[in-house]
Amino acid sequence: MRPLGIPAMRDRAMQAIHLLALEPVSETTADKSSYGFRPERSTQDAIAHCFVLLSRKTSPQWILEGDIRGCFDNISHEWIVNNIPMDKKILRSWLKAGYIHDRTLYPTEAGTPQGGIISPTVANMTLDGLEAELKRFRRQDKVHMIRYADDFIISGNSKELLETRVRPLVEKFLSIRGLELSPEKTSVTHIDEGFDFLGMNIRKYNGKLLIKPSKKNVKAHLKRVREAIKDNKTAKQVNLIKMLNPIIKGWANYHKAVSAKDTFRHVDNEIWLSLWKWAKRRHLRKGSVWIKKKYFKTMGLRNWVFATEDTEKFYPDGKPYTISLFHAADVQIRWHTKIKGEANPFDPQYETYFEDRMTSKMRDKLKGSKRLLSLWLSQGCHCPICHQKLTDTMQWRLHYINRKVDGGSDTLSNLILMHYDCHRKIHDC
Repeated sequence: MRPLGIPAMRDRAMQAIHLLALEPVSETTADKSSYGFRPERSTQDAIAHCFVLLSRKTSPQWILEGDIRGCFDNISHEWIVNNIPMDKKILRSWLKAGYIHDRTLYPTEAGTPQGGIISPTVANMTLDGLEAELKRFRRQDKVHMIRYADDFIISGNSKELLETRVRPLVEKFLSIRGLELSPEKTSVTHIDEGFDFLGMNIRKYNGKLLIKPSKKNVKAHLKRVREAIKDNKTAKQVNLIKMLNPIIKGWANYHKAVSAKDTFRHVDNEIWLSLWKWAKRRHLRKGSVWIKKKYFKTMGLRNWVFATEDTEKFYPDGKPYTISLFHAADVQIRWHTKIKGEANPFDPQYETYFEDRMTSKMRDKLKGSKRLLSLWLSQGCHCPICHQKLTDTMQWRLHYINRKVDGGSDTLSNLILMHYDCHRKIHDC
């Protein structure tokens, strides 16, 4: 288990307040190719940067895969206090607070707790500056870095360059901060052999770069799904579907910006086999035809759909709603547009840029519902209750101004799109 230090509620609140002042500073001074734990950036941006960097014929062929040993646990407190621009007394108090385990207080001599609200930003600021160090190399050396939190890759035009010059420079940079590379997870790889980064496998096949879900990631996902099926041998089919759908959908959406279609089909097939075994185990004395009729339906052009009626939801005509297992292969592959390296969400000159990105993401998410998209645009992309933006990463709900039970209609003039929490508060009043 990964060790986490969870601050008390008062400290978490104070960290959140200090983070409001520290985050604009960290965003302004951050490395352009850093993507982890930063607003408006994601793993998809890091993977898209990998494609931009490595896909051309003239792209660097050698990759240094770097991993920092216990990054959060080993950062030098002295370096943090001397270099992080915030109240030193408060910062030192948080770093030296210690942690309680089994009613025993243990001191903290290094590192920052992984459960702290401000810890990811502090860790990012600790690692910022490595990109500037690498710019010392000549342009023809093709040395470039892409970092997500403490995982990073560095490209180069030769294996010797990465092993004899780049790696020592990185080790020196980290040692000043009390950190070191993990020998087991740090290696130099040719692009034709491929490497894993953020759950993806990045490799060139006959000169063409393809990014796919890594075998390790697929194996872990299938293991999670199979364990969920195995642990619910006697569960109702509808409950099992409701449990599995978020797992499958979340995993597929994470990989929808890479070449994952064949992997999605493979995963769907493996899950189907597990569900068939689950169904047969429940009815040892029944034949395959009976089992298929009970648990699998024909929906549209697709046979053998794991589906059933959900007696908690009904169509307007009173018939029960049919719920089916989500298929990863139904997720449309869409290329992700990488964020500009210099873009800063706290800089007014990029306000329009981030608004356009948010609108594009919401259009993709709401493309299946023109009504929702029209409603969102008519509200100026904001929640009318808290006046904060409605983005693709938030949960939202539709609210009827005049309740349907009171004769309210489904027209846009009677609907409001709002945050889930805002909707909950209205109905709790």
